[in-house]
Amino acid sequence: MAFRHKYHNVTCIIDCLEIEVQKPRKPTSSSLMVRIQKANTIKYLVSCTPNGLINYISPGYGGRITDTCLVEQCDFIRCLQPGMYVMADRGFKHVEQYLRKEGVQLVRPPSVTTGAKLSKSEVRETKQIASLRIHGESD
Repeated sequence: MAFRHKYHNVTCIIDCLEIEVQKPRKPTSSSLMVRIQKANTIKYLVSCTPNGLINYISPGYGGRITDTCLVEQCDFIRCLQPGMYVMADRGFKHVEQYLRKEGVQLVRPPSVTTGAKLSKSEVRETKQIASLRIHGESD
């Protein structure tokens, strides 16, 4: 498996999933509204193993919550142990310090990590991570 060859330390791949829901009757539920999408959504943190098995689904949160806040507010961190590696994309760039406090490493594409122009090898690595994340999303 290509994933295990390159990223043998990664124990899970995380991403957020948003599901559109019916407009709430009470205006106090406006935390579900996402301005960009002009829809009411519920957001979940989903984690899967490199083999494609789902190993964690968070409770649902209002669609306005950021990926970072969702990770910090749900109990996902309790599923992790020091020394583990978690793969994520650009939406999780501020999660690194939070995970590091627990002894967990965050693996992200180089384009997200540095913000600078990428070398050819970094472009290849970014594409490789993206294709591996897609592997997780398609299972």
